[in-house]
Amino acid sequence: MNIGVLGGTFDPIHIGHFILAEAVRARLNLAEILFVPAGQPWLKVDSPISPAEHRVQMVRLALADKPYFKLSTMEIERAGPTYTVDTIAELKARLGAEDELFFILGWDNLAELPRWWQPSRLITMCRLVAVPRPDYPLPDLKALEASVPGLSQRVTLMDKPEIDISASAIRNRVAQGLSIHHLVPEPVDEYIRQHKLYLTQ
Repeated sequence: MNIGVLGGTFDPIHIGHFILAEAVRARLNLAEILFVPAGQPWLKVDSPISPAEHRVQMVRLALADKPYFKLSTMEIERAGPTYTVDTIAELKARLGAEDELFFILGWDNLAELPRWWQPSRLITMCRLVAVPRPDYPLPDLKALEASVPGLSQRVTLMDKPEIDISASAIRNRVAQGLSIHHLVPEPVDEYIRQHKLYLTQ
């Protein structure tokens, strides 16, 4: 079984995540995609993020009616900094030998892969699926291959969808009292209002 893995802070989860996930699922014929909210991403250690319980609950609400998408709280439950390689290793240990993991990331993150923790080990355990990000150039696979040998054989570069929706822009809209109902699933919009999230930035 081919399984996608989409990590992120999901602060908040928004419709762009679903457009992206569905495009990858259709392109690679994935059985399901796991949404994995981050605990404390080591590359964002200085960035304030909402408490895990809010982010997890928003993902849970957003995925409730989507059978191909599943929530995994493994990174939230793990103490300390969050490293993708540890998450993938843990997933591999839980899955069957015939299951293959496809880790979904943006072009911008792929370009930063040499800075990640144990990138060479990561690409032995999963395939990468890189999706476009607005205003980011196509990653230079030749340069990345020099830093992480074998990478070019383990990555699928997608040229669409290009989604111009960001969680930071959504948080800013909430702080300004603007509507976000067209940017997030309705239950997520209700949850943000109910818990008064993002009112101050």
